[in-house]
Amino acid sequence: MKNLEITTPLVSVSWLSKHLDHPDLIILDATIKKVTSHDTIKKPNVNIKNARFFDIKHTFSDTNTDIPNMLSSPETFSEACRALGISSHHKIVIYDKLGIYSSPRVWWMFKTMGHNAVAVLDGGLPSWQKAGLPCEPEENSIKITASGNFEATLVPNLIQDADAIVNAMNNNDILILDARSPGRFTGIEPEPRKSLKGGHIPNSINLHYTKVLNNGKMLPTSELLEILKPFSIENKKLIFTCGSGITACILMLASELVGYHKVSIYDGSWSEWGQLDGVPIEC
Repeated sequence: MKNLEITTPLVSVSWLSKHLDHPDLIILDATIKKVTSHDTIKKPNVNIKNARFFDIKHTFSDTNTDIPNMLSSPETFSEACRALGISSHHKIVIYDKLGIYSSPRVWWMFKTMGHNAVAVLDGGLPSWQKAGLPCEPEENSIKITASGNFEATLVPNLIQDADAIVNAMNNNDILILDARSPGRFTGIEPEPRKSLKGGHIPNSINLHYTKVLNNGKMLPTSELLEILKPFSIENKKLIFTCGSGITACILMLASELVGYHKVSIYDGSWSEWGQLDGVPIEC
């Protein structure tokens, strides 16, 4: 069997269908519920054939903080990947059951842990089902029979903390893009987490994550370029933020698809900034 290569951060359902049974491929279901929505997931008890569940909330996030979805340590991430049977030679495709929502977060996590052979499934489970491709009940999901040997190596330039944001927000060579809704960005719409203040990081710019999607799929690169072009980001470092580090990764994925690679995620996002004392907030 030919070697499997992942050369783009986004793959189609036809690509995944073609390589579905390749021994070097790992398929991960990274579904989480939207914190700002009551969306129901169609057929939530169905998985793509051969998929393994990647538990963002409980297994792959730092449980020692009250800030949701914070990246775990490389050691914890490695151990959890091995328990899923993931090894360092594997090629990884991530999907979620809302199309594209939480899957880019896991794409970013693997990249931040030094694993670049990873991609998001464009359109996720809805596109897979629409194409009539193989699914299976969750209870029939693949059984992990052997541990993997995955070894994480942190890539620190892909992740930012609050101190970095304080230094970045007045730097003309850095642009902070906020993926939350315009109402949350301006403080008009209440935050879903009641403990948080309203508003945004000074000098950040709002780009709601839905702007780069169409029915759960990423827009064509030509349209993504038109959306990003007005921000004049060609020579800037980009930091993406959102409510809890999930939808910021959608913007990062869109940016990488059109050739911007000086990118990173503010991991704490508004869940951290909105409860910190002594940091500036604009509305």
